[in-house]
Amino acid sequence: MTHANQILTANGLRDGEVVYWAEGQWVTVLDKAEVFKDDPAAKAALKAAAASVEDRTVVNPYLFDVRVEAGVLRPVKEREIIRAAGPSVRRDLGKQSTEAFDVSL
Repeated sequence: MTHANQILTANGLRDGEVVYWAEGQWVTVLDKAEVFKDDPAAKAALKAAAASVEDRTVVNPYLFDVRVEAGVLRPVKEREIIRAAGPSVRRDLGKQSTEAFDVSL
């Protein structure tokens, strides 16, 4: 089965921050994430991310589906929408509290 448009995500081990894979590095902003358009590329990134688990940089890396709307990445599932926004208990904290964050994810 082929999945179009996937992103690799994990949580930073030190702070629990949601992170995304971008050309061999972890970034904290969804829009900077690398989008994998085919399974071989996505699986190769997941395999490469295993080194970040071994060196205790991140935990639980996995792939999730996104769609691109007007050039903007949008997670397909609610779980990833919430993870991209930050804590859901207070909108004045986390990524959603910044002016640059698009609350219409």
